Amino acid sequence: MTTKTHRPTEAATPSPGLFISFEGQEGAGKSTQMERLARRLIERGHSVLQTREPGGTELGEELRRLVKHGHGEAAVCPEAELLLMAASRAQLTRQRIQPSLAAGQLVLCDRFFDSTTAYQGYGRGLDLDFIESLHRFSAGLLEPDLTVLLDLPVRVGEERSRQRGLALPVRDRFESEERAFHKRVRDGFLQIAARHPERIRIVEADRSPAAVEQSVWSLVEPLLADRSARPSQSRRSPE
Repeated sequence: MTTKTHRPTEAATPSPGLFISFEGQEGAGKSTQMERLARRLIERGHSVLQTREPGGTELGEELRRLVKHGHGEAAVCPEAELLLMAASRAQLTRQRIQPSLAAGQLVLCDRFFDSTTAYQGYGRGLDLDFIESLHRFSAGLLEPDLTVLLDLPVRVGEERSRQRGLALPVRDRFESEERAFHKRVRDGFLQIAARHPERIRIVEADRSPAAVEQSVWSLVEPLLADRSARPSQSRRSPE
């Protein structure tokens, strides 16, 4: 999945755009839950953009390949990894997300800047203050209206990733990291969520996909009601 857009066949009254990101460690089920949410929204007549980070644009997909699948001499160092993530986000924000929100679409993104803080900050040990400033540079004033953090024990995520990896020719660099790395990433996500409780909502992901889907919907449904009650207004562009 790179970027998918669904627009209703009949034009609807414009509503303010809504930006929802999905976060979590490896094996948390982000892609599955984002797809399930998109299906619900489309069934209710919403215009939906599905995208991902890194990726979502032609440039972003090239950067994704370098970041996730570079091995040996082609493997990127942590500092380069951080900057490539930011470059992908800058392009995605300006080329896809911001225009879609301005058009009143619902944007669903598989990872956004919180993943960079968790993986490159807490996981790789890079400077958190610098990463925060890089977020402001790459995404400007843009941040999700809601971030769904799918949380589960590291051992469960590892097993899910292992099972998924059986069907893939090569596991990516992040899935191949040692358990200590994934523990740091999970702890990082939880610390980020504790600092932003109004935006980031934690959903227990070590349950059936249907149960997780219902929990996600219980967070999104009130936002849709609020959105329909508000007049359409343009968001500020990244600075």
